[in-house]
Amino acid sequence: MTIKGKKVGVAFTGSFCTYKKAFEVLQDLVKAEAIVTPIFSDNAQRIDSRFGNARDFISEARYITGNEPILTVDQAEPIGPKSLLDILVIMPATGNSIAKLANGITDTPALMAAKAHLRNEKPLVLSIATNDALATNMKNIGLLMNAKHIYFVPFGQDNPKKKPNSMIAHTKLLIPTLEMALDDRQYQPVIQ
Repeated sequence: MTIKGKKVGVAFTGSFCTYKKAFEVLQDLVKAEAIVTPIFSDNAQRIDSRFGNARDFISEARYITGNEPILTVDQAEPIGPKSLLDILVIMPATGNSIAKLANGITDTPALMAAKAHLRNEKPLVLSIATNDALATNMKNIGLLMNAKHIYFVPFGQDNPKKKPNSMIAHTKLLIPTLEMALDDRQYQPVIQ
């Protein structure tokens, strides 16, 4: 299934080092004629880092998508009852967000968006970026891989020598992953 004309939510969490690639893919989604709604976790909208200013990221997402970002838990909650999205991606999905999602914690706009969206049994895609994927977060990734309606952008180790537990999604595969998830299928191979 194509993403053209599909309502795609893109929830940003705090792995700021991946934002450059994430925003490139955000542009690709718009070029593919998806209707994109940006969503920002609390940390994503408050923390300025060496990778950029939080306000600038929010403005850039607004500019690229032409849509006002969702910035509060209250704004994210209607995603479920009003069935506002066809598919949702958390990009980047940090270890913290993965752990919370695996344990049913919905204390940020990104996680509330995921919970609200999943209530409609629609696909949720995770584009992981975590330094502890092969350590303490492996159990959470495993739980989510086994959950209904949750799919993963293929991922692999990003720096095995300096960060042996770190894994990151191959964002160039986001659109094909979304298209397969819309057909209730996981893009394979997941680990590359």
